[in-house]
Amino acid sequence: MPINRWKPLPLLIGAALAAGAPPVAVAEPAPGTAAVADYYQDAEGKTGEELKTALHRIISTGTTTLTYDEVWDALKVTDQHPADAASITLLYSGEPRSKDSNGGGADEWNREHVWPKSHGDFGTAPGPGTDVHHLRPTDVTVNSERGNKDFDLGGSEVGEAPGNRTDADSWEPRDEVKGDVARMVFYMAVRYEGADGFADLELNDQVDNGSAPYLGRSSVLREWHRQDPPDAAEQRRNDVIYERFQHNRNPFVDRPEWVGAIWG
Repeated sequence: MPINRWKPLPLLIGAALAAGAPPVAVAEPAPGTAAVADYYQDAEGKTGEELKTALHRIISTGTTTLTYDEVWDALKVTDQHPADAASITLLYSGEPRSKDSNGGGADEWNREHVWPKSHGDFGTAPGPGTDVHHLRPTDVTVNSERGNKDFDLGGSEVGEAPGNRTDADSWEPRDEVKGDVARMVFYMAVRYEGADGFADLELNDQVDNGSAPYLGRSSVLREWHRQDPPDAAEQRRNDVIYERFQHNRNPFVDRPEWVGAIWG
C-alpha cells in the first residue's frame, strides 16, 4: 500500500518565482514508496510466525529509544492538531488541547499507554514504556477512566469523550480511531518479544488480563482494523516517528494486509 502522498513542486515554484511571488515553502517529504519497500524487503513473501519474526527484527534494528520526558516533546509533534499548531489532538475525543497544558490537572493532557503499562509490568521504562508508536495525548480524566482495561465492544458512553464506551473491564474507542488503536496494539505485540528484560507482549481474545503481558480482544481489534483503515493523519504520524524520533515504523500502517497474514 503506497504511503507517500507528497509530490515535487518544481513547476509551481518556478512559476511563482517568475511572477515575482515569494518562494513557496515546501515541507520535507515523507519517505518515498521505494524507500519503504526497501525497509520491509526482508519481510516480503512471508506469513504467520515467519513474517512476525521478520517484522520484529526490522522494527527493532537501528531504533532510537526515548526517555519518558522526551515523549512529551515528541507527542507535541506527532500529534499536532492539523488546524492549530499550538495544540495537540486528544486521541479519544479528537479535540484540540494546548500543547502547554500537559500535566496532572483535570483539564490537562497526559500520556496514554494504548498498551497499558501494567499488561507486562513495563511501567515507564525506556523501551515499551516510552515507545511513541503506542503513546498518545489524552485528557487526564479520560485516561484515568480507561485505566488498564482491555479493548472490547459495549458499555456506557464516556461523558468527557462522547463516542467512546466503557464498562468494568473493557474500553471501546470512538469509531474514528478504532483502527488506529488496533494497529498500535499489533505493533506492540510484534515489537516486544521478550528481549532486553521486558515481557513478551501478546494478543489474546479475552478481557480482564490484569498484569499478564496480554491484551484483548484480538478478534475485535482485527475487526476494528478492517473497519477503519489507515488515513492520512495516521500515515503522517508514522512518517514523523520514523524520520524524527524513533527511526522505526509501524508496519501495519504501511501494510495493513499483514495483520491477516499474521493473525488470520
